[in-house]
Amino acid sequence: MPKTQQDFLEEARREIPEVTVEEVEARRKRGDDLILLDVREKDEVRAGYIDGAVTIPRGFLEFQAAGQIPNTDKDVVVYCAGGARSLLAAKVLRSMGYDRVSSLAGGITRWRDAGYAVVRDRQLSAEQLERYSRHFLLSQIGEKGQGKLLDAKVLLVGAGGLGSPSGLYLAAAGIGTLGIVDADVVDLSNLQRQILHSTDRIGVPKTESAKQMINALNPDVQIRLHNERLTVDNVMAIFQDYDIIVDGCDNFPTRYLVNDAAFFAGKPVVHGSIFQFEGQASVFKPHAGPCYRCLFPTPPPPGMVPS
Repeated sequence: MPKTQQDFLEEARREIPEVTVEEVEARRKRGDDLILLDVREKDEVRAGYIDGAVTIPRGFLEFQAAGQIPNTDKDVVVYCAGGARSLLAAKVLRSMGYDRVSSLAGGITRWRDAGYAVVRDRQLSAEQLERYSRHFLLSQIGEKGQGKLLDAKVLLVGAGGLGSPSGLYLAAAGIGTLGIVDADVVDLSNLQRQILHSTDRIGVPKTESAKQMINALNPDVQIRLHNERLTVDNVMAIFQDYDIIVDGCDNFPTRYLVNDAAFFAGKPVVHGSIFQFEGQASVFKPHAGPCYRCLFPTPPPPGMVPS
């Protein structure tokens, strides 16, 4: 006789221990090494989840568990909405070699009823869910990471050969606020490499040209224009509103100014430089490693490095 859903659940209950929400919360407060695994569907998770939980929809558990929970000896508590799916999911994990797995009795419904907190990430629109859907397939980003990108503020120093691809990819990725610093205008000689600009915008300030291109690519991005050169007088005021500085400038005085200001402001700098077919890229995080000036204490003499 074929097994019923109830048969599967009873079989799982005989194999998988159930824990109460009170037990789990007490263990979390003690700082126990505990992994919470949410096996609900994505639309359910958007309505709220337990802080710190790993999320793998039940249908993807066999495919994603090893990637997100690589250590099979970890203590894993599985939860769903009411406690049924989590029992079945925990049984699957047990068959995959996870020996210390249990199910949260009553699921997140009982967790909420007990008055324990849930987290609700930034809510994405239907258009955003489609636009960034490929990011959601990446465990390093997902919907939670996309929300962080949309909340991020990045300053692009220079909208030329380095700034153009950086600006386009940052915008495409959904960086919420993108500041652009550049005092130049678009020139015909820029167009074989500076892909933010186009022929019909020759003579237009590069910041405005960049804004037009980025708005056409992704209207989610809020553009802040700084149509001026960075100087010792304005750099700290400009940097203060951003999380990360992307250095795409084309001269050493500005590069050292960016480094020094970012160091004192505590802002990470994503650095890039290029000469013909050679390039360098690095990230300088203040107080977590060397800065640009640490590696290159003084700029080269004028005229030594060709533009």
